[in-house]
Amino acid sequence: MSHGSRDWKPEQARKSLRRLLPELEEEFAPQLEPLAFDWHRFKNRLQREWERLFSYLHELYGWQYDFHYTLERVLRSLIQSWLERPEALRRLDETREADPEWFQSQEMVGIVLYVDLFSDRLAKLKDHIPYFKKLGLTYLHLMPLFVSPHGENDGGYAVSDYRSINPDLGSIDDLEEVTTALRDEGISVVLDLVFNHTSDEHQWAMRAKAGDPDFMAFYFTFPDRELPDQFQRYLRDIFPEARAGSFIWNDELGRWVWTTFNSYQWDLNYANAEVFRAMAEEMLFLANRGVEVLRLDAVAFLWKRLGTDCENQPEAHTIIRAFNAMARIAAPALLFKSEAIVHPNEVIRYVHPDECQLSYNPLLMALLWEALATQDVRLLAHSMRTRYRLPAGCAWVNYLRCHDDIGWTFDDDDARSVGIDPRAHRRFLSQFYTGEFPGSYARGTKFQQNALTGDVRVAGTLSSLAGLENALERNDSELIERAVRRITLLMGIQVSIGGLPLLYAGDEYGMINDYTYLHDPRKVNDSRWVHRCKKRWEAKEDLADIDTIEWRFFRETSKLFKLRKQLPALYDGGMEVVDTGNPHLFAYLRSHAEQRLLVVANFSEATQTSDGRFMLPWVPEGEALDRLSGHRVALAEGLVLEHHRAVWLEV
Repeated sequence: MSHGSRDWKPEQARKSLRRLLPELEEEFAPQLEPLAFDWHRFKNRLQREWERLFSYLHELYGWQYDFHYTLERVLRSLIQSWLERPEALRRLDETREADPEWFQSQEMVGIVLYVDLFSDRLAKLKDHIPYFKKLGLTYLHLMPLFVSPHGENDGGYAVSDYRSINPDLGSIDDLEEVTTALRDEGISVVLDLVFNHTSDEHQWAMRAKAGDPDFMAFYFTFPDRELPDQFQRYLRDIFPEARAGSFIWNDELGRWVWTTFNSYQWDLNYANAEVFRAMAEEMLFLANRGVEVLRLDAVAFLWKRLGTDCENQPEAHTIIRAFNAMARIAAPALLFKSEAIVHPNEVIRYVHPDECQLSYNPLLMALLWEALATQDVRLLAHSMRTRYRLPAGCAWVNYLRCHDDIGWTFDDDDARSVGIDPRAHRRFLSQFYTGEFPGSYARGTKFQQNALTGDVRVAGTLSSLAGLENALERNDSELIERAVRRITLLMGIQVSIGGLPLLYAGDEYGMINDYTYLHDPRKVNDSRWVHRCKKRWEAKEDLADIDTIEWRFFRETSKLFKLRKQLPALYDGGMEVVDTGNPHLFAYLRSHAEQRLLVVANFSEATQTSDGRFMLPWVPEGEALDRLSGHRVALAEGLVLEHHRAVWLEV
């Protein structure tokens, strides 16, 4: 065998499996014997995926003297996890393998929520299944549930134990019961895998503080500032209002620790194969609790390399692909969702069937708000025309806002191509959505303003950013109507443009900002809590009262979700931007299974027209059924749309 040959890895992969598997089969024989048929399926998947898993692991750890030991430990983890996988989930694996693109269905609609803010405790989520069903949900993302430090914990993203639920919320048994109950109702549960870092109270960090060299190697620690200063030269500050720099001195450890985000979140060292194996086991543990999708948090920061910004390094993709291969072997029903709030060119690189099948779409989110503020869709249309397409077998998760902030992540060259100064435009958008720009209707708050660069992100609920809070305070019916139309316009695009629509809980009934966080010492320094509002179940009668704005929003949301599910054209994420000849009108074509929909949306505060010559190539007969209103629309003389109105034309 020549190491210079490009084909040596597949043969060595097969050879390693031939050596390792018989010994482990013998060791696990008592557990495997009654599962002979399922074990045969497992081995088929193992044979199919092992070569690429071996290749990824070799790229990461092949230079280490104990690489064979790493392979043995990883294979053992796969077998052990599969043996622990409940029977019902093995059957789900079969179902998902038979329909691997199930998540592309137009039936998929989702909501994301904090359990304590929605239902107080995890077990009580089961009581709200009728609410989820009424809304039409099939995808439920539960924000971090795990044990985390008291006080500041980054909204639960500082995890102290991946196998224990925060006791204020419930237990791991509660999680299994909830995932089972929701799965029985056709609702897939999504959780976060916070795998770039742990809290400084995690047992690994505690053992590192105690001086255990094996666990000190789980993190990046330094005796002095020599290396941290060399790294820091190229790093950006994620939370510039909180602190400067990515390293913190720890008195217990007597060393500097790498903390990209907050000082209590210690970055994991994935150059250590034991870190990879340990986190892979946590991933598979959650899959065995019935979690069907894992949101991979902060994927861009996984690998560190001196002389770079330590973001989006090639090894970050290799790590995720290795996790993907392990999931395909031991829990093939599991999907990954990428969270990479970085440049659009980098976001797309995390999306692939062998990496993350799903990805948040921060570009669409940012540019929908951009088009709403400017009443001009040129940047939105240009970017969607060139940046929306994904590899086959993948889908966007489309959101209008989330638990986090809004950053203006469009490409500078895209902006320049339509005559926009990107730096000035970002400044305008931040001023507009924090209400500082004259004439703005928005009520967002600033988040993490960088005094050096002037960069600032924005926090706020969908309704407050779109003008509803301002309109309600003024008690102005016309302003309320305009705000409602803005919101329904954005939601209509979200559910129809291609991908899986994801609302933040509360937006389905028009929730506005909650400023009580300003009186909570644990939250006052994090303005994102302005949009992390508690569900007002005591006001649920509002949703049954046709005179309330809550009822109107809930009805419109349910209607959009129901309509989406009825339209085969909205399957999958294929989308083609269509020129309307009007810079205020955004249009795109969706097609599947012999159905075609032309969606046209007016982002202007005034009535707009698209000339008939732009419409007739798509609707040669001169009229089409608008699936939103149920009425036929004449197009021969052009399309006329009132402010913030849209049509879904069946063409």
